[in-house]
Amino acid sequence: MVLYWQFESADRQMRELVTRAIRDRSVLIADALRPTLRETDTTLPLVLNQELAKYGSDGTVLKLMFQPTAEREAGRFYFVASAPQIRGDAISAELDELNHRGILQRLSQACRWDATDEMRYRQADGSVELLTSIIPIVSRGGCWVLTSTHVTSDFLNTSIGRPYWETREIRIAAAIYLVGAVLAFLVAFSIRRSLGRFRTVANEISQGRIGDHAFSRRNFVPELSSVAGDFDKLVHDLRRVSRQIRQSAEDNAHSFKTPLAAIQSALQPVRRAIPESDARARRAIEIVDSSLARLLGLVNAAQRYDIGTAEMLEAPRVPTDVAQAVGEAARHFREILANRDIRLVRRLNEGVAVRAGRGMLELVLQNVLENAISFSPPGSTIVFTLIANDETVQLQVDDEGPGIDPVMIDHVFERYFSSRPGGAAGNDESVEHSGLGLWIVRRNVEALGGQVSAANRIGGGLSVVIVLPRNGHR
Repeated sequence: MVLYWQFESADRQMRELVTRAIRDRSVLIADALRPTLRETDTTLPLVLNQELAKYGSDGTVLKLMFQPTAEREAGRFYFVASAPQIRGDAISAELDELNHRGILQRLSQACRWDATDEMRYRQADGSVELLTSIIPIVSRGGCWVLTSTHVTSDFLNTSIGRPYWETREIRIAAAIYLVGAVLAFLVAFSIRRSLGRFRTVANEISQGRIGDHAFSRRNFVPELSSVAGDFDKLVHDLRRVSRQIRQSAEDNAHSFKTPLAAIQSALQPVRRAIPESDARARRAIEIVDSSLARLLGLVNAAQRYDIGTAEMLEAPRVPTDVAQAVGEAARHFREILANRDIRLVRRLNEGVAVRAGRGMLELVLQNVLENAISFSPPGSTIVFTLIANDETVQLQVDDEGPGIDPVMIDHVFERYFSSRPGGAAGNDESVEHSGLGLWIVRRNVEALGGQVSAANRIGGGLSVVIVLPRNGHR
């Protein structure tokens, strides 16, 4: 718009210069004719036609009319000459046209005041605008009037006689701009569609529904080909790393469990060979057994952690029934719950599902339940409560343990954090803890797009709240 107004201002100045040049040219023609007209016999029009032809060779239409002094009051004019020359039978029609356009009235005024005049009008079909200059030449016998007519749009290719936006150049520029705008819109729309496809592909990859090179196959914008290739390479690398992590976890667990099992087997004859009276030796055997159990627990925890990491990278997100997952976690600890006389209450709505990788939600529930069991005294109750709406699923796990020091509760989901002092109520010495359980819970929940928090209950115990997006309706 700024450029348009700048060009329009320049064109307006050009029009003023052109209009002035046309007027000055008409005045010069009149001055050149003035000596001839003062001595010309009005009965010799052919001579004047030849004289006007000298100045109308560039397409300018010249007409010469005469008003005798005696006819001044009547306002009559006689058509004397023209260039190009008009046939005699067309003069009457020409005078009618001049009268219709109001030019004849202007002729009388120009002679009366001896002043030049100017007017613009369109042809009968309205397609071409004409600029006519009226120059009076007063002589002793009467008043000569020279009209000089130009087609405004042909003079120096300016916008005289029409709005600037109607000029050919502006219309071409507007067409180019419109085409450019359409192309820009199409490019932007195509890029937006490709980005939308990328989002869909990422979602399908996370759900394990498509294979390799998915981004490249869904991309139709050449400018995004390298980006699609990089995304495909990233997905390939993540899957390769996931397989390596899972394989490494299995190999490490096997490498550690084999010698640990061998040590435990080797201790059996040593334990039988130690006399009952040798308390010191038996205490040493118990310490070795406890250390082996702790090492085995750490190996299992490390294996679960690595497999969980691998599943976060590669495992597809599938609809998982929350109530069913809670039941599976409870069956895993059924014997411990029975031995500790801990009651498990489930207030769950059936059919509520979330999208989660296989094992991710189960591992979350197992770690939360294991944490609750380890702090719950015998004869207590653990309550699972499920609250669902259209957007989220909230699972709350309440126990009746001692809770956590309010100063430390903000650190409960940190790595290697543990608040299990020896001899605490509910602390099961047969279960080894690595301080990774609730950290794994937070990691998996956040990977699923949710949040987890913990708070001390008013009546005693701890409440863990897991909130997940409900995007897995069946």
